[in-house]
Amino acid sequence: MDTIASLFSFITTPVSWVIVQFHKVYGAIFGPDTGWAWGLSIVSLVILIRICLIPLFVKQIKATRAMQTLQPEMKKIQERYKNDKQRQSEEMMKLYKETGTNPLSSCLPILAQSPFFFALYHVLNGIATGDTIGVINESLLASARKAHIVGAPLAAKFTDGSSKVEALGASLTDVRVVTAVMIVLMSASQFYTQRQLMTKNVDTTVKTPFMQQQKMLMYVFPVMFAVFGINFPVGVLVYWLTTNVWTMGQQMYVIRNNPTPGSKAQAAYLERLTKHVTTHGKARRRSERTIIKAIVAKGRDRNEFERKFINGLNKAGLAAQADGSVIQSESQAAVQTEDGSTASAAAPRRQQPKRQSKSQRQSGAASAGAKATGDGQSSEPTSLSKSDEPEDAKPAASAKKQSGGGTRSKAQSGQRKGPQRPKSPSKK
Repeated sequence: MDTIASLFSFITTPVSWVIVQFHKVYGAIFGPDTGWAWGLSIVSLVILIRICLIPLFVKQIKATRAMQTLQPEMKKIQERYKNDKQRQSEEMMKLYKETGTNPLSSCLPILAQSPFFFALYHVLNGIATGDTIGVINESLLASARKAHIVGAPLAAKFTDGSSKVEALGASLTDVRVVTAVMIVLMSASQFYTQRQLMTKNVDTTVKTPFMQQQKMLMYVFPVMFAVFGINFPVGVLVYWLTTNVWTMGQQMYVIRNNPTPGSKAQAAYLERLTKHVTTHGKARRRSERTIIKAIVAKGRDRNEFERKFINGLNKAGLAAQADGSVIQSESQAAVQTEDGSTASAAAPRRQQPKRQSKSQRQSGAASAGAKATGDGQSSEPTSLSKSDEPEDAKPAASAKKQSGGGTRSKAQSGQRKGPQRPKSPSKK
């Protein structure tokens, strides 16, 4: 234990100094020897650390999404080189290099937080054993040993015996009840955090081994927290429970406002964004314009939810632009009414003509021909019309044309086309 403490001595002193500074503030309000002063000091330490880790958290989100995007390509490489592990690793590294993806980026917040966790563990363990550590002197050590959180000493553990718990001024029942409740809350918050990530913020259109691994971790991590939690002091449980609650809230905010493409969270977000944009007629926030810009840039590669979002804007007479802004589309331009208000004039919708029957088409053609004749336009005489001119005075072309017209009129009246058979002389 002393060897591990010496390894983390470079971070133990800063952590103990931060706790002492927060203790001075809360001690002036609640009293220096109260559990509120020391407990809130630990919670404030967690919040400070997590605020400093926000840039790493953003990198973690980007790395996780990049890994999800690469899963189909990774699966192809695994199937193509399933008998050559070395070539498979080389192709994987090549894929990571081309896309600029680092698989370890998703673990950065956990790796960065681990030194603070071990440093706090050794600080609280020193309080439990009565050893000064970092900037915590003997007076602060005595004050911390008197602090109780809901009846449980700050340095007590679930596995401690009754004699050790009594030396800290508490009962074994109180310690075990408090630590058991905190362990359950810690495991439950970890499970819920992982579950909402898997059920809401994962692309459901891609089924890969990565998703199966994440689903397995959803059940493994809570069990690990429960097993290791019985050996943590109450102060460390406060630290870890606060960390899980912060992570859960931070992830809920990210899922709601910046969901993974293709996930259920994106469908819910785009539905809210459609209502917001159609109500105000524009994208008012910078984050909204960023997401609209990314959707427009995808073009035909948009998923189902993104296409539904674009169609919803079009139906409302709006159009998404390449820079993420939303303008009124040309099909529904605003027109000025007589009273001075603006109204949306939709473009006339093209309708297919109704299909007419044969008799309706023939009657329509006959009426059109009659109208043309009435307007003074030249029309060809039919074979039944009489002419004042003698037949031999008509030009040959006109006679030929009349003959053709007579044939067509006979064909339209139901007679057979072509030359007619001459009638046989009647027999008397």
